[in-house]
Amino acid sequence: MKSVHVTRRIPAQAEEVFDLLADHANYDRFRAINGSKLLREGDPAPNGVRALREIKVRPLTFEEEITAYERPSRLDYLIVKLNAPMQHHGGSITLVPEGDGTRVDWRSSFTVSTPVVGGLQELIWQPVLARGFRRVLEDVDRMVAERDGS
Repeated sequence: MKSVHVTRRIPAQAEEVFDLLADHANYDRFRAINGSKLLREGDPAPNGVRALREIKVRPLTFEEEITAYERPSRLDYLIVKLNAPMQHHGGSITLVPEGDGTRVDWRSSFTVSTPVVGGLQELIWQPVLARGFRRVLEDVDRMVAERDGS
């Protein structure tokens, strides 16, 4: 099993950062994502626990279910369907106030189930996923700056 861990300090309140990260239907505004849609609303609606979203990150298409929704401090998810031989073991995004901003801590773990070469594929996927998470957080940072007129 491999893990991905990315952190970033974003100069905005945790509520604002959380809302951008939890807005499942609009994930396609992030550079790394080619399409997204909310398939099922969660509790609280629309983005809470049991919300199901489809995300396209070419060449992958996957469905994620929200497993924890604690606004503004935690958002957990599990990929329940994926068009690749990868098993997701869960992801968690935690947000902690830090001065006048928010420290975002994003963790995810997975295994690749391909016989013989699965371990090698995990080593390839690990930096690819980390780069994707970093780009999403960079985009959140950019969106916050644009809202603030910076």
